[in-house]
Amino acid sequence: MKLKHTKIALQTMAALMVVASSNSVMAAGEAKNVIFFLGDGMGPTVVTASRIYKYGEAGSLNMEVLKRTARIRTNSLDAQTTDSAPSMAAYMTGVKMNNEVLSMSANTQAYDSANVAYVSSGASTCPSTGNGTPVTTLLELSKAAGKSVGAVTTTRITHATPAATYAHICHRDGEIDIAAQVVPGNAKYNAALGTGVDVLLGGGLKFFVPSTTSGSKRNDTQDLTAQFTTAGYTYVNTGTAFKALNVATTNKLVGLFNMDHLNYELDRAKPSPVVDEPSLAEMTDTAIKMLQKNSKGYFLMVEGGRIDHALHGTNAKRALEDTIAFDDAIKKALSLVDLKDTLIVVTADHDHTMTMNGYSHKGNPILGKVSDIVKTKVNGTPTAATAADGLPYTTLVFGNGGGPRKSTRDDLTAVDTTADAYLQEVGVVLGSAGSETHGGGDVMLLSSGAGSAKFKGTLDNTKVFGLIKSALGL
Repeated sequence: MKLKHTKIALQTMAALMVVASSNSVMAAGEAKNVIFFLGDGMGPTVVTASRIYKYGEAGSLNMEVLKRTARIRTNSLDAQTTDSAPSMAAYMTGVKMNNEVLSMSANTQAYDSANVAYVSSGASTCPSTGNGTPVTTLLELSKAAGKSVGAVTTTRITHATPAATYAHICHRDGEIDIAAQVVPGNAKYNAALGTGVDVLLGGGLKFFVPSTTSGSKRNDTQDLTAQFTTAGYTYVNTGTAFKALNVATTNKLVGLFNMDHLNYELDRAKPSPVVDEPSLAEMTDTAIKMLQKNSKGYFLMVEGGRIDHALHGTNAKRALEDTIAFDDAIKKALSLVDLKDTLIVVTADHDHTMTMNGYSHKGNPILGKVSDIVKTKVNGTPTAATAADGLPYTTLVFGNGGGPRKSTRDDLTAVDTTADAYLQEVGVVLGSAGSETHGGGDVMLLSSGAGSAKFKGTLDNTKVFGLIKSALGL
């Protein structure tokens, strides 16, 4: 009897293994398209604060309707707290690399033996040999599979996050070199891109125009925008020209809408003065519609890049506004795609040091001063909480940041902490030349659509690469 039961158990186990294997095969390659959304620096506090800022405590961001959630570890190979280059590159390549390194092998160094960065003034001085090798990105794999590819950002397109999708360099600051790697026909063009990135939208014009052009950061007279045109791209540099495009007749597109990064959403959206730049949602809309024309599918990366910059400056309001603009781009994408064949992934490359503190009553402005919930209930009107020095403090503060060191805190009683330019208080003062650092905490990943079932639990950022690659069947 015991032998019979053992035989049945083994048969059952074998059957289950066959089913599991079958399901695994079915899951691989179920996504024809992938849209990878990256909120730069969009840690959990930023998500929570943005939700309250826009929709209140009971509301939801568009990204929060996605079905799957995971927790992502972000440390780089050599640091507890990563910078954007290796963290985004980990998503794109599956390789853990050192801070400042962009889509290169793990043995690549960003600094020489004297601890001096290999890149200065935007010009590449990386050793041509003996310092690592390029590692393949999801965008390159997708291109090789016949899919269309695109990168959309509110930063310079040569900045760390977008560059990690298509460029390979030992130090992220080599943006002159990075720019050349994405232009078909250029001597430094990345051959793994095949016929080129099909849609490329963002800022960073200063790395593409000749050194003779005012504001250029190039060290030669090459006009890379002309090289794009020669390679068959439609090139636009204003929001007006961008909105006038006929997507149906446009095959390849490059849009460079600012010499540097695009404007913060808070400033772009102001009616006066008019900033002639498209919104992130508008760029996402056009990119998807262009890439959808390929029957083999597409891979698109969309970055809300200036969330990070506002946080570095301890300007919470601009960070939240850019997060909402990023969330609006997700909403636009969800309205355009069929999740039966499209995987949408939303995550961040790293955290920041912004935190939400105090015991404010519900409905208190997230950019406001903390309320004393007990006194508010007793008095029947919002009453400010005070710190040990008797002064009020804001709900959102930063663990560190720039600014002068003070012996006493400012009295915020009469200060409008919801003003556009208000900078939050910081715990550790890094000095007037300092910038708030990244945070080392885990970030969230949200996903829906084809191939999203395995995006769950706690994952290292390098593991996301494999899940996307499998979902696409690459």
